[in-house]
Amino acid sequence: MPNLRKCAIIGAGNVGATTAFSLMQSSLFSEIVLIDIDHKRAMGEAADLGHTVPFLSPVEIYAGSYADLADAALIIITAGAAQAKGETRLDLVRKNARIFHTVLGDICKYNTEAILLIVTNPVDILTELARRMTGFPATRVIGSGTVLDTARLKFLMGRQLGVDARHVHAFIIGEHGDTEFPVYSSANISGIDLDHFCNADCPRCNKTDLLRLFENTRDAAYHIIEAKGSTYYAIAEAVRRIATAILRDEAAILPISVAADGVYGLKELCLSLPAVLGRSGVQRVLEIPLSTEEKLLLDRCAARMQGVLSELEELSLVN
Repeated sequence: MPNLRKCAIIGAGNVGATTAFSLMQSSLFSEIVLIDIDHKRAMGEAADLGHTVPFLSPVEIYAGSYADLADAALIIITAGAAQAKGETRLDLVRKNARIFHTVLGDICKYNTEAILLIVTNPVDILTELARRMTGFPATRVIGSGTVLDTARLKFLMGRQLGVDARHVHAFIIGEHGDTEFPVYSSANISGIDLDHFCNADCPRCNKTDLLRLFENTRDAAYHIIEAKGSTYYAIAEAVRRIATAILRDEAAILPISVAADGVYGLKELCLSLPAVLGRSGVQRVLEIPLSTEEKLLLDRCAARMQGVLSELEELSLVN
């Protein structure tokens, strides 16, 4: 029986370590284990993080091995090659698919009951790979998806519209990458239709502004990587949000990487789609209304993902 108060993070790099720090502050877990191929790095991060415990709720954090996964309720995978300057997330797919073969095999030796949360990029492809490789129910294999992209869009829209970003309701869906797109057709500001809000209450905002905001959202990671080498603060908070929805059984609606399973007529692939998330994992994937143009964008995204999966199948990197 999984211990709901225990979490494992595989990968102790910038994203993994920052995620551990964020989860320690959340008080969700009483035990967090860091696992990394570089065990010395994991030990150093665990020691540094451990020194924050006197300022937080009690939590045990330590560097461990795959055997320590045995009773973890949530296993977060951040291990993999980092996205380099000028490299797209899909450019990473071959390198990280090979890494995942080893990581997922080691996980299955010790734990087949946990929820897997994939963070490594390209997250949608690797979530599908994890689903196929482990044989876990699709409800228990999820990815961080476009939770971060959606947060970025809401931040930029809130700043443009002059409102609290928490009152901006909009999704980015599809791929966590270059073919993602915003669902502006159903976006609203605290219940006020976005078009009405822009035309009546915010005349400075128009379709050109909305397109620019989305482009800035989509390209945000590239700019951050160019400036400082990698992104990790915001994705760590996105992971904390997902973990909170699971551990507190919130039935929260988040755009996570999830098996489409017939939604929008799509099957045999994972995409970033709004889903109801609780303690047992994915409760339901939502088929939110899309405009004709948005449906075409989703189909284009799905076709691209299918193409990448076909390439991995030819290389024997996915079953």
